[in-house]
Amino acid sequence: MRPPPWKVGELARRSGVSVRALHHYDQIGLLSPSHRSEAGYRLYAEADVARLQQIRSLRMLGFSLEQTGEFLRRPDVTPDHVLQLHIAHLKERIELQRSLCDRLERAARRWRSDEKIPTEEFLQIIEEINMFEKYYTPEQMAELKQRGESLGQKHIREVEAEWPRLMAEVQAEMDRGTDPADERVQKLARRWKELVEEFTGGDPGITKSLGRMYQQETTVHGMDTGNMRSLMGYVQKAWAAGKGAA
Repeated sequence: MRPPPWKVGELARRSGVSVRALHHYDQIGLLSPSHRSEAGYRLYAEADVARLQQIRSLRMLGFSLEQTGEFLRRPDVTPDHVLQLHIAHLKERIELQRSLCDRLERAARRWRSDEKIPTEEFLQIIEEINMFEKYYTPEQMAELKQRGESLGQKHIREVEAEWPRLMAEVQAEMDRGTDPADERVQKLARRWKELVEEFTGGDPGITKSLGRMYQQETTVHGMDTGNMRSLMGYVQKAWAAGKGAA
């Protein structure tokens, strides 16, 4: 096939993106053909194909069409930025699957050696499989795994140990009836936000999936999500109070 510029049907056949989707992208201003032929046909140039790749990568990463448009309009976002983001997500997915595979293999070895495997371990494996597949896209799971790898196991263990302490401190302030605007609560709320963003990497899709999981499940990794939701409501009030004071 000849190189661009291409009519919409040619781009659809070559990219696998439907004509209907390309028309929709044009209608909402997400991807409009750069040129027109003498006969009036819309023609997609090489830059348009690159833009389409960015759109499809971001959609695969869990971005909505609106979020995709907003992200690509940011002056700091380059084609390489999107490529690296997608690469990181794919590596994360590979590592996540490898991690689950390792856990299953350890369980299999223990089974073959007639070693009793605690029921709790099987439940954790099931939870890991079901919960993440239910709330996170494969690409989001890959991103989470990649972030875990970049942070390192030592730091992850430190954060895991910090969360219960932070929650207890927030619970104590909430029980005291401390105003969310109080500096003690503000400090706790800032740290809460830091830990959440460290987990999500600021990815809006992952943040949304995380929130949905805690809203719909009764327990997550053995944690009572009802209590977590209560604490989160208090922390959100602190965030709102902090913005109002800014």
